Amino acid sequence: MIVIRKAVEGDAQAIYDLRSRAILEACSGYYSAEQLSLWTQGGVSESLIKDIVNSFYVSESDGQVIGSGKLTIETGMLDAIFVEPQFFGKGAARLMLAFLEELATVHGLTSIKLESTLNAAPFYRRCGFVGDEISTYHSPRGISLKCVPMQKSLEKRARL
Repeated sequence: MIVIRKAVEGDAQAIYDLRSRAILEACSGYYSAEQLSLWTQGGVSESLIKDIVNSFYVSESDGQVIGSGKLTIETGMLDAIFVEPQFFGKGAARLMLAFLEELATVHGLTSIKLESTLNAAPFYRRCGFVGDEISTYHSPRGISLKCVPMQKSLEKRARL
């Protein structure tokens, strides 16, 4: 069973590590080896720890962190939805996404948005997000990656 909870400082390394594994596994056919290397190099910074404590959630299975997700309430931006590769295709990302959508609804947001990696855009479309244009995401690490800005209305959901 997968359980979602608020992330704490002690989750930072696990989130960082699963993020790197997910990027290397899922994005390799869409981004260059150099981009993947730059995207996954480095380590856990103080600013990442602060961000994790403030706005991240984690998925756990049998006490192990297997996924992450972030919602910035002020902007309605979803980010950092990553799942351990062995949980790809098993509903863990969909569960996190549904959790974050509900959280957005509880906070009165009428829409949410994200910048999808090229490989994840079909998944987000299946989950009701719209967006087809390719743009460029400028990472805080200083690299640029092609992405698909997407948005989803929560207005119908909010009326339920």
